[in-house]
Amino acid sequence: MQADGPRACRFGRRWYLNNESWHPSVPPFGEMKCILCWCVSGETHCQRQECPPAACASPARRDNPCCAKC
Repeated sequence: MQADGPRACRFGRRWYLNNESWHPSVPPFGEMKCILCWCVSGETHCQRQECPPAACASPARRDNPCCAKC
């Protein structure tokens, strides 16, 4: 038996539609803003935001909490 359309993904206790993206929530830490997950035909894919290396001695995370900048 085939499905009529793209399948949804289950992540934790929630369901996400095909092509929907979200930041996962991991208890007790809460929402992981630096990780993005998305649903592709019933399969969940997640990736951490990639950051270029900071070229200074004391980088800070001002504008983007995931990536340090000088």
